[in-house]
Amino acid sequence: MECFSSKQGKITKQDEAQVVYELRREFSVKEVVKLAGIPGSTYYYWVKQYGKPDPDTELKKLIQSIYNEHEGRYGNRRIRDELENSGQKVNHKKVQRIMKELGLKSLVRTKKYRLNKGKTGKIAPNILDR
Repeated sequence: MECFSSKQGKITKQDEAQVVYELRREFSVKEVVKLAGIPGSTYYYWVKQYGKPDPDTELKKLIQSIYNEHEGRYGNRRIRDELENSGQKVNHKKVQRIMKELGLKSLVRTKKYRLNKGKTGKIAPNILDR
C-alpha cells in the first residue's frame, strides 16, 4: 500500500475510503469500514467516484493560469472576476474550493509601519488644569 498524505495536512474521508478500498481483498469491507470509523455509504460513494473523470479539469487549468499570470497576487474573488470577464460563470465558493485543492493562496502585501514622527496637530491648552 502506498504512503499518502492529504493536502490539508489531515486525513479526509476520501483518504480513508482509499485505504479501505486497498484492503478489501484481504479483509471484509464491513469490518474495515467499521474499524476506520466511516459510514458504508461514504465508502461506496468514493468508490463510485474513482472511475469518473474530474468535471472541473478545464476550470482548474484556467484558475492556475490566471493565478500564474498575476504571479499569485490574485485571490479567489479577483480570479472569479477574471473568469467572469472571459465568459465563464462560476461561483466564488467553487473558485475558493478549487484553489484550496490546488494549494493556491494569494500573496498578501505586508503593511508598512507608518509612525508620524514629531508633534502632529495642535495640542489643546490645559484649561481645567488636570
